Amino acid sequence: MKATIVLVMSVDINALLLRDIRRLAAVDMYGSAGSRLRRRIILAEFIAGALGCCGLGLWTLATQPLGGWTVFGLWVAGVGVNYIPLALHAIALFPGRRLESELAGVDIWPELRYYTAAQFWIFAPAVLLVLAIRQEAERRRT
Repeated sequence: MKATIVLVMSVDINALLLRDIRRLAAVDMYGSAGSRLRRRIILAEFIAGALGCCGLGLWTLATQPLGGWTVFGLWVAGVGVNYIPLALHAIALFPGRRLESELAGVDIWPELRYYTAAQFWIFAPAVLLVLAIRQEAERRRT
């Protein structure tokens, strides 16, 4: 006779993965010094990541035979989807002093350390998009 044990845990996925997608975009744009050039480069990275990865993934799915290429195309498109909320936040934070307002009172060095490691979640397809949607819904409720 076999016994099966099922363990159900309640996990706050936002705490486990990323505290705030908007903050990730803001900290990445600001870097250590907040230069205008860095903001432009990061904005371009986010937009190129969204368009390029989604485009490459969809092209791969449309033109390549089923099998490994399908998995690759889905993964690349999923990574591109993660760049969409980052690009939208970066576009919103780019004009004027919005970035500085977003980061007012923030100790940038610990945030840089945290988000530098946390940004590797970009490679998990659609995770940032799902978190961004949940976080935006929470923001609007409060």
